Amino acid sequence: MPPAVKIWALVCVWLSCLFEPGHLKKNYRCPSACSCSKESIICVGSSYVPRISPNDINSLSIVNGTFSEVKEAMFAHMPSLQLLLLNSNSLTMIRDDAFTGLPHLEYLFIESNKIETVSKFAFRGLRDLTHLSLANNKIKVLPRNLFADLDSLIELDLRGNAFECDCRTKWLMSWLKNTNATVSDVLCVGPEGMKDKRLNDVTSLHDECVSTDFVLHQSIASESLSVDTFTYKSDVYVTIAAPSTESCMVFQWDHIEMNFRTYDNITGQSIVACKAVVIQDQVFVIVAQLFGGSHIYKFEEEQSRFSKFQDIEVSKISKPNDIEAFQIGTDWFFVIADSSKAGLSTLYKWNDKGFYSYQSLHEWYRDTDAEFLDLDGKAHLLLASRSQVPVIYQWSRSNQKFVLQGEIPNMEDVVAVKHFRIKQELYLSLTRYIGDSKLLHWGAKQFSEVQALPSRGSMILQPFAFKERYYLALGSDYTFSQIYLWDNDKQLFERFKEVYIQAPRSFTVVSTDRRDFIFASSFKGYMQIFEHIIIDLSL
Repeated sequence: MPPAVKIWALVCVWLSCLFEPGHLKKNYRCPSACSCSKESIICVGSSYVPRISPNDINSLSIVNGTFSEVKEAMFAHMPSLQLLLLNSNSLTMIRDDAFTGLPHLEYLFIESNKIETVSKFAFRGLRDLTHLSLANNKIKVLPRNLFADLDSLIELDLRGNAFECDCRTKWLMSWLKNTNATVSDVLCVGPEGMKDKRLNDVTSLHDECVSTDFVLHQSIASESLSVDTFTYKSDVYVTIAAPSTESCMVFQWDHIEMNFRTYDNITGQSIVACKAVVIQDQVFVIVAQLFGGSHIYKFEEEQSRFSKFQDIEVSKISKPNDIEAFQIGTDWFFVIADSSKAGLSTLYKWNDKGFYSYQSLHEWYRDTDAEFLDLDGKAHLLLASRSQVPVIYQWSRSNQKFVLQGEIPNMEDVVAVKHFRIKQELYLSLTRYIGDSKLLHWGAKQFSEVQALPSRGSMILQPFAFKERYYLALGSDYTFSQIYLWDNDKQLFERFKEVYIQAPRSFTVVSTDRRDFIFASSFKGYMQIFEHIIIDLSL
């Protein structure tokens, strides 16, 4: 026999014992359609709730009644109630605070009605309630945290309802796993993927019930080519290469105003990239410019500004296009990709006094991008070129140099290459201005194509991740930029959102104060800063 049936049987025995002659209070008139004893009232077919009753009534049963709602404080005139049974009536709704004024209520049965709606605070204040049954109604969904006040609940019966186990039921799934009460099976009738499942057995609805979006947070009135970010003494900074204003703009996150504000400005001629490096609590910004040579600036804390620290040989770099900084062991390096016809991409190394030219790479090629990455525990450097396929260098521990290892075949005209990981799996995004951009996967000591993305007029295919959600931003000079979201089931990126940015050149993640932003640089318009927001569809 189910527990709820056993309890009801015991209740019936208890009530029958109370219905003995002589138990009625003197001068108390029992309502019509009801049977009364000293402590109990049973009404059958009643169209109303008894309004006049002795104060010591502790059991009220109304069955086959015609009223349609349990209204606020409907039974407050019976403060001694310990049991309330409202089975087989015409109830369709239970309103907020329906049982207020019943501090001693322990048993509440509302079975075999037509209830579709239960208000969020319907059971507020029932801290002594031990048994609750809403069995055999028409409930599809229950409001979030409906049972929050039921501190003493021992048993809950929800059988015989048609639950839609979608995002609205996520809270109930979590509650079922954490409650100490015994709960009947909660069977799902929908949606299609959940049909005939027990909600009690479902482990998670997180992926189905969380959505994301990118909303415009701030604009910076300047054209830009690249963005970099660094943290210094717990503050977050952003460097922006802005050739049109002949500056490398340094922005800082304002914790009070909750936006990015100007901190400093490094001037130069046609700055195409500025990369920050923090070495032994010293901040350096490497500024690559088309005219007047490239330079390194150091942050002077006393003056709260950057000042020139070192010049980079003009003879080495003719037309810088990208800067990549990285660390191998305890040594710091940066490489500048040279896109001139007689290009000589160059590696620089830190020696406690400054950076010096360490190794020339990929001579006579027009390199457009450099990417440092770890392949199977070994340091590698990728150089992308408009004049040939990307090439791969591997760091040699024996001679402390990069050695040409191979190339990525059939990938001509790559303007940018970026690496990222999805659950430990390594991927590469290769941006092509003409033809399809490519997504590659590293496995069995080689790269293999996973996905092609139409990208006419694209200068950047940028991967980024927020809270285990993985994206690709594909910028376009001729149409809307596309943001793709990784589909774990298909193992592919699917279109997620369009954003309009004039001639985008980079998408850079900046995180601070538990908020995540994407800086989208623009070669022909204002820089746009989008905030990544998470939307809980279960709320």
